[in-house]
Amino acid sequence: MILAAGRGQRLAPLTDTLPKPLVEIGGTTLIERHVMRLCAAGLNEIVINVAHLGALIEARLGDGRAYGARIVYSRESEGALETGGGIARALPLLGDAPFLVVNADVWTDCPLAFSQRPQGAAHLVLIPNPPHHPRGDFNLEGSRVTREAPYHYTYAGIGVYEPALFRDHGEAHFPLAPLLFALSAAGRLSGQIHHGRWFDIGTLERLEAARTAVAAVLPEQ
Repeated sequence: MILAAGRGQRLAPLTDTLPKPLVEIGGTTLIERHVMRLCAAGLNEIVINVAHLGALIEARLGDGRAYGARIVYSRESEGALETGGGIARALPLLGDAPFLVVNADVWTDCPLAFSQRPQGAAHLVLIPNPPHHPRGDFNLEGSRVTREAPYHYTYAGIGVYEPALFRDHGEAHFPLAPLLFALSAAGRLSGQIHHGRWFDIGTLERLEAARTAVAAVLPEQ
């Protein structure tokens, strides 16, 4: 599942007319790069949730056949469900097996074909704390994600989740982070660290920084 329903308010005025997943870095939109990398990893059954200017995302990607994918859409009212609620709403489209979730607004070279099943309810990709989030979210003891401060790692917006984690939420509005914190406290969260390239396209300044960094290594991509 690609989470693509956010408003991208901190990227305004760019996102007043363009959904954040269609922002380009290195000549490719964020979401198209995700779709192509997922297909290259053998993950071509893709669910995308959409809200703000979602019709533009659907028009760009279509049913996914142009990328070798099969894409279906989970449509939401703008600002209604947050990240956790968006996943819960899409459960009927996601099936009964653990599924990969990727935030549309990150650019990374993290491999998406990792095979870890959650050692509990979820398995997260973590990164060393970036400059814009120095306090971090988690620590890692072996493969167990903990909340023992100080926090050295930040959730990268990539994780594998057991469907049962969301089944009791219906279409409630709830963010994902508090749920992950609770799972960590209960010892139900595993993880791994990615030390490669990762950019969170959350502001205009971070977008320009990512464009500059990616342009410098583009021949390597």
